[in-house]
Amino acid sequence: MDGRMAPAGVTIIVPTFNERDNVQELVRRVSGALEGQDGEILFVDDSSDDTPEVIRQVSLTSPVPVRLLHRDDPVGGLGGAVVEGLRAAEYDVCIVMDGDLQHPPELIPDLVGRHAEGDADVVVASRYIGGGDSGGLGTAVRFGVSRGATLLTKAMFPIRLSRASDPMTGYFLVDRRRVDPAALRPNGFKILLEILVRSDVRIAEVPMEFGERLHGTSKASFAQGMAFLRHLTMLRFGKMSLFAIIGGIGALANLGIMWALTHMGVEYVWAAVIAAELTIVGNFILQERYVFNDMTGDASRLSVRFAQSFAFNNIEAALRIPVLAFMVETWHISSILAAAISLVAAFFVRFMFHSLVVYAPRRAVRKASKQAAAVERERERVHAPAPDLGARSELGSEA
Repeated sequence: MDGRMAPAGVTIIVPTFNERDNVQELVRRVSGALEGQDGEILFVDDSSDDTPEVIRQVSLTSPVPVRLLHRDDPVGGLGGAVVEGLRAAEYDVCIVMDGDLQHPPELIPDLVGRHAEGDADVVVASRYIGGGDSGGLGTAVRFGVSRGATLLTKAMFPIRLSRASDPMTGYFLVDRRRVDPAALRPNGFKILLEILVRSDVRIAEVPMEFGERLHGTSKASFAQGMAFLRHLTMLRFGKMSLFAIIGGIGALANLGIMWALTHMGVEYVWAAVIAAELTIVGNFILQERYVFNDMTGDASRLSVRFAQSFAFNNIEAALRIPVLAFMVETWHISSILAAAISLVAAFFVRFMFHSLVVYAPRRAVRKASKQAAAVERERERVHAPAPDLGARSELGSEA
């Protein structure tokens, strides 16, 4: 394996909920992917149908060991099932994948091989890097929702997730020795996000072509989406909440400045323009000091950050009013409701832009970090101790 060390074994953790029609094909393809590799398939099942019985039947003829952990009380949903699987796994190297075959089992050797390089604790199967594909999402709406959720998540954790292009995927390898299951707080799906945010792990990625569901229907729903947003807010309340507070202060300051200028005789349009520009500058100063202060060292210089922020906020303000008018005239809703919707949408857009663009690490910094990591790996390889052949012989004779 080009000098890489293969793991002693791999546990494939498959959380399932009413996936009876996919079990046999999943086991067949996973078994093929594990050929020549010690491993097991662990189903953590929350089903209300006969999926557990199907798993038991398939296990009788499977070429690799198949175990079933059925939960009568499915605490934490799919994420909780994964945590239970990590606790019950036979091996420390675990691969988590869905049971609907949208995650191609044939990618398992790539995940294992990337982990064997020794510089990553979590290897993510990503839809959004070169060679990856998200076509299995189906409609443009589902793709848009998935991509938007990914960008929002990365904006909330710009440092921790800087090397993760697809933190929302459900297909990944994790070294259990680097994760404390007790520290995880699963709430529905997206357990990878929990692991990346609550654990100090090194991240690597391999490209994945996200497939179409073989049988059954997607478990995603509006309610789950709302639960995900609540959970995301709980995970990252600090930075986003400070951004919101500063935005609220800016809105109050805007109204105060405009009121003062109009009472001084300034025409209201000019008063609104002046108030907007002053509050944009004030918001930038407060964001620099209190929201993104931990990111300024690796970001572009101050003048570039200010120019990007100032230009974006002015463009956003210029576009928001026509959008508001469109909603009122086309959707026939009240102007107050339209204003509220536009302000909420603008808040998320502004936050993502500042987190992912204004304060993004410079290319030179990212390149230097990668080069430093490569140098460190090479140094470890060169100075790695030679294997103790005598000890190996002794172990062999004892066996």
